[in-house]
Amino acid sequence: MKTAALACPAALLVPLFVWAAAAPALAAEDLSLTVGKSVVLDYPADIDRLSTSDPAVVDASPVTHREVLLQAKGYGSATVIVWGRAGEKQFYNVTVEENLDPLRHLIRDTFPGLDIEVYSSRDSISLTGHVPTKEIADRAAALAAPFGKTIVNSLRLDSQGAEKQVVLHVVFALLDRAVDDQFAVNLVSTGAGNTIGGISPGGAPAPSFSQLNGTIGAPATGTTSQFSISDALNIFAFRPSLNLAAFIRALQTRQLLQILAEPNLITSNGKEASFVVGGEFPIPILQGGAAAGAITIQYREFGVKLNFMPQITENDTIRIHVKPEVSSLDFTNAITLNGFTIPALATRKAETYVELGPGQSFLIAGLLDDSVTQTLTHIPGLANLPILGALFRSKNETRSRTELVILVTPQIALPLKPGEKQELPPMPEKFLQPIHPPGPNAPTQGKAAPAQSKIHALLGFHGGN
Repeated sequence: MKTAALACPAALLVPLFVWAAAAPALAAEDLSLTVGKSVVLDYPADIDRLSTSDPAVVDASPVTHREVLLQAKGYGSATVIVWGRAGEKQFYNVTVEENLDPLRHLIRDTFPGLDIEVYSSRDSISLTGHVPTKEIADRAAALAAPFGKTIVNSLRLDSQGAEKQVVLHVVFALLDRAVDDQFAVNLVSTGAGNTIGGISPGGAPAPSFSQLNGTIGAPATGTTSQFSISDALNIFAFRPSLNLAAFIRALQTRQLLQILAEPNLITSNGKEASFVVGGEFPIPILQGGAAAGAITIQYREFGVKLNFMPQITENDTIRIHVKPEVSSLDFTNAITLNGFTIPALATRKAETYVELGPGQSFLIAGLLDDSVTQTLTHIPGLANLPILGALFRSKNETRSRTELVILVTPQIALPLKPGEKQELPPMPEKFLQPIHPPGPNAPTQGKAAPAQSKIHALLGFHGGN
């Protein structure tokens, strides 16, 4: 076997040997810095020159013959090359990142016990890990926002089954009493004492001359008088022998409005819910512009209304923004416009924030309104007479007393488990009676068909009244 040798001139062997000895294998070293920090590199030989691929990211400058100062100035990566005087060179791959230690300490102190990692890439910050709720993930992203231009929220939610629900029990108790007392007396003489006339204290309209007849005795015998009765009030008496008539108004009106509502409303944690029991009344709206003169109808709600938004806190308390309202139609203050009677609304409402434990109750609104209006009219002098003075006075007294109580009680509830049944209100009639015609395969009376039995089981009914 023969071996082939490569012929090479002797003059080329020495330069090739010198080049191989002076240029060792290239090696790269990875460095990681944070913005604003500096590091000093100790080079094993005398430095001849330096080079950096991106001075905006990292700046390199010699301090002594064998020391290099690297200063991190901006986000990114750069390569620093150091040449020695003997011709050797060293590569440094420098990565400059944001100083995330303050953010890591802030997240660790804010969410103790949670696995949240923070990473950066140029001007973006990435959050990774597991958190129990979306609220915590959003709060962690808000804490990281000042530290970077872009926040990549890669936090994943732990699977905890169905979310807690909040049930709000509200009691509206409204009692409105109104009492109206009226008393007035009108006296009419159809000829008593040879005098025709009347006395009215002003509480009721006095009769005018026309229909009420009377005859005057001597010396004006034969003279008659007539009065028209415009308002006989509610008590009327006429004595022809005395030629004296009396009209008396003695009325007492009592009104009672009582509302007791107990709405129960359920919603998810942090979600708003509303509840309305009542009705809507029409309001005519006069249009303008091209449809000037046209009237359209809009509807306004009235009744018992409830809006609330619960928030379960870390202490297992319930923070609630609640807005209850009770309104009713008030025809006493209604207005009539172009033939339309538009009632007013008597409204009682409250809006507040409360924080309660499950099952605790709070009185969020209470109202006691007692108002009295009196109108007194009398005839001077005569009204001051003992006993008889009451005949020359009229009185109209209106008293209104309103009592309102709004009580709230929140509770935390969980959905029913699969297969768990909830008792429903009893039905007076059987639910979904069979509609099969009579026949040999028809179900026995009182027993549901197979399909109907499945529906019963699905809805929780067990048959019977």
